[in-house]
Formats: sequence, C-alpha cells, structure tokens
Amino acid sequence: MTDHVNGREVVLDMLLEVLEGDKYSHTVLNQHLKKHQFLEKQERAFITRLFTDTVKRYLTLDYIIEQFSTLPVRKMKPLIRNLLRMSIYQIMYMDQIPESAVCNEAVKLAKKRGFSKLSGFVNGILRNIIREKDGLTFPDRSKNEVEYLKIMYSTPEWLVKQLLEQYDDATAEAVLKASLRERETSIRCNRAKVSPDQLKENLIEEGVIVERSEYLDYAFVIHNYDYLDKLQSFRQGEFTVQDVSSMLVCEVAEIKESDFVIDVCSAPGGKSLQAAEKARRVSARDLTEYKINLINENCNRMGFTNVETLVWDATVTDESMINSADVVIADLPCSGLGVIGKKSDIKYRMSHEQQKELVELQRNILSVVQQYVKKGGVLVYSTCTINKEENEENRNWFLENYDFETESIDPYLPKQLQGETTQKGYLQLLQGVHNSDGFFIAKFRRK
Repeated sequence: MTDHVNGREVVLDMLLEVLEGDKYSHTVLNQHLKKHQFLEKQERAFITRLFTDTVKRYLTLDYIIEQFSTLPVRKMKPLIRNLLRMSIYQIMYMDQIPESAVCNEAVKLAKKRGFSKLSGFVNGILRNIIREKDGLTFPDRSKNEVEYLKIMYSTPEWLVKQLLEQYDDATAEAVLKASLRERETSIRCNRAKVSPDQLKENLIEEGVIVERSEYLDYAFVIHNYDYLDKLQSFRQGEFTVQDVSSMLVCEVAEIKESDFVIDVCSAPGGKSLQAAEKARRVSARDLTEYKINLINENCNRMGFTNVETLVWDATVTDESMINSADVVIADLPCSGLGVIGKKSDIKYRMSHEQQKELVELQRNILSVVQQYVKKGGVLVYSTCTINKEENEENRNWFLENYDFETESIDPYLPKQLQGETTQKGYLQLLQGVHNSDGFFIAKFRRK
C-alpha cells in the first residue's frame, strides 16, 4: 500500500461508519474512493474489496470469532471487533495476502488507535484462527437449515425464513449465494448520442473490456477501467450506469415519440433519461433537492433537453397532472432486497415490520399517481426487491382497487424472460437466477 495511506486503516474507519454508525455502505465507499482517487487502481481495489466483503460477510466472520473468543463479539470494543472482522476476512478469503502480514498489521493498528493493551488479544485470536482454520465448524444443515443459511450467507434469520417461505429452497439459496458475489458494472448506451456498436468500439479503444447483455442489445457489462470519470465516453454522456433490470421498465412501458411521461420517484434518473430517448417530454420528480440535482447532472452530461425536473412528494397529488400522462413510471421506495449484492448493509438494516410500512407507502403513492394516467395510458410499477408482499401482492391490490387492466408484456421482453407471469403483465427477476439484479415490473393500462 502507498506509504502515506494505510488502506487497512481506511477500511477500518469505513466499517465503523457503517457497522457501528448509521451510514450506508455504498455512500461511504463512494466518498472514500473519491477522497483517495490519487491512489493506484490496485490499492483502491483492495480497499473496495476488503470493505464491501467484510460488510457482506460480517455475520459469518462473527461466528468464526466466537469460536476462538470467550468474550462475545457484541461486548468487544467497536474498533476491536471490526479490526478482527476485516483481518479474519483477509485470512479466510484473500489467499494472496500472507497471514503473518495480516496479524502484524492488525496489531499495529490496534496500538496506533490506542488499544495497546488489547493488541495481544487481537494477535492471539488471529493466530489461533490461522492454525485452526481448516478445522472450523459451521452449523449442521441437516439439523437446522435456517441457521446454516444464516451463517454461510451472512443473512439475518428473519430474512432467510422469508425467502424459504416465498421461494423454493434451491431458489432461496441461489439468491443468497448471488448476494455475496462481486458486483459488475452494468451500463446503458445513450442511443441519442451513439449507437451501441459505436459505444462498444469507443470503450474498447479506451482499454475497457465490454460484454453485451443477453437481454438488451444496448446494455453492457464493463470491466478493466480505472474509474468512470476517467473514461471520455462517460464524460461525453455516451452511457450511464444502470442495471439491465431497470432498463426493462422503459421497454415494457412502450413509450412513443408523442408521449408525455411522468417518472414519480426518479433519482438518479436512469429511467427518466431512457424514456427521454423516445418521449416528447418527461417530468422527472423526486423528494429532495439533492436527488433532483443528481438527475440534473445526468441530464446535462447526457445532453437531454426534454426532461423537466421537480422536487415533489409522490404521496401528494399534483392536481395539474391529473389525466395528463401517457405513461407513468412508478419505481417506488422498497426493501431493496434485489440489490443487496451492491448495498449489502440493507439486509442488516431492514426488518419485516419496515417491509410492511413500505407496502403501505407503495400503496399510498400508487393511489395518488394512478390519477395522472390518461384513459388508455400506461402505469408501470417496479421495485428493486424480491419480497412478494411488495410485489405480487401490491399488484393484486392495485387491480382490485383501480380501473386498470393487465396485458401481456411478452412483446417487449427477450424470449428467455417470457413466461406464465409475463403473459399476465408482470415479471420477477431474481439475482442468482437471472443475469441481473432482483427486480419486479408490473404493467397496467387504464381502461
């Protein structure tokens, strides 16, 4: 690591912000990467992996610690438990790092941060784990399936139970396994500026490895780049970061050149800008000035002039918009369980009680924004979660309460995503089953 920046100490501070504080992992990571952008790519990659994967696996890491410590993890000093977590992650999952170096660096950090008296405790636990790691024991799956999945995939017990209730065992485990995988960068070509083929050529010229999505020909996965702002193609607005699952919303919405589109919870603007490639006019709304500024930044970079932005609470009716929209996009606040591979602390912060509150919020917003849809117009409801209460059950509730009907969305989807539910107008994507985030899309047409 660079002499004047101790990457491990940076990670330790980040873990304290997230696992002991109230900050979100993706926000903390972005802030620290921006602050340390002067570091070599390899050093930033080390910080990223050690931080994100320690957060992803911290229940597993705590389970290991407690096999070697008489003091429960919850009673340890916050700095010490996070120092142990990140050190054990390196020992267990980063083969290229010498185990002796992990121990030595952890002891140095404990001393540097004022815990000299506990440095022996840290050293003892780590050296014992190194000696015994091949003989570590984990919960017996045959005796307790929930406990096994909880520890192996570092997922709270309530969430494991919910997945097993809503999906078959193999699907539930595939979702959990996918949540631990390294996340790729998915991008959408800005077809208002460049063709997908030309974008691919431009990226390859910049040394980027580019793979086309199996679902959409204008979606790509990119590797082998330093950071986005260093790419000329990004600075010139030729693409934006967006998961392919999110792109399918605008495909399903069937947007035409004459359409007026309202995107009611639109930050950071991916779907609004995708809609703007086709629509006459787009109204992109969100709750705060900060979120609206994110949309404006992307609008300016990508060169769209047919998008108007507005700070607006989606639970409040905008009387001027009633019966005015050809398409309403309602990608609503949700439990986020489809993106825990990218925002891994979500699974620790969320609860079933919060999910129920979100179901009510979603219904509240839907009851307001459905008023904006013209007769014959389209409402697309979507979430980045896999919880059926927020998805299929909300879809059924909406159809029971409002004058909308469903129609097949097969004409707008690739063949490999078409099936029984898509003929009925909705699609549930699952991480680990599909090559995308977990995402739900339902299309309704006003009668």
